[in-house]
Amino acid sequence: MLILFNKPYGVLCQFTDRQGRATLADHIAHKDVYAAGRLDRDSEGLLLLTDDGALAHRITDPRHEQSKTYLVQVEGQPSAAALAALRQGVMLGDGPTLPATVELLEGAPDWLWPRDPPVRFRKSVPDHWLQLTIHEGRNRQVRRMTASVGLPTLRLVRIRVGDHVLGGLQPGEHRVIGESR
Repeated sequence: MLILFNKPYGVLCQFTDRQGRATLADHIAHKDVYAAGRLDRDSEGLLLLTDDGALAHRITDPRHEQSKTYLVQVEGQPSAAALAALRQGVMLGDGPTLPATVELLEGAPDWLWPRDPPVRFRKSVPDHWLQLTIHEGRNRQVRRMTASVGLPTLRLVRIRVGDHVLGGLQPGEHRVIGESR
């Protein structure tokens, strides 16, 4: 079984939390599934869950080069040099990243839901939206990549993992694909 889940902001990618924070258990009632990959608590969007270990491995192992596409709201004005650096790969503390595909968007897509709570707004500092695709999955990679080129991430929404897309799922909604083992 594969579950496509639109993880809301503030939800942990685990089923239990000793501190009482929101978890997957608040949204997913299916038993014996686990997240194939992760999204940080402060990130949103497509999370895949499965009961199939081999499938989870294919989704998460970097050797399988599953692309992951994100909408990224960044603080500041993206320069041509910053976008070029992301496209070439940037140096992070744990080594260089692979090149990313980056597109500067005119604004947030019309279909994107408002975040709760809203992203901080500063009149004196503009923000812009990027669509960014990577082929790795390091810890907080997209946030670290944008920060390394002077564009701190304000909001991060994953919209695609490999061939699986978020589609019309709203925050907290999920869709089951396939049967249980």
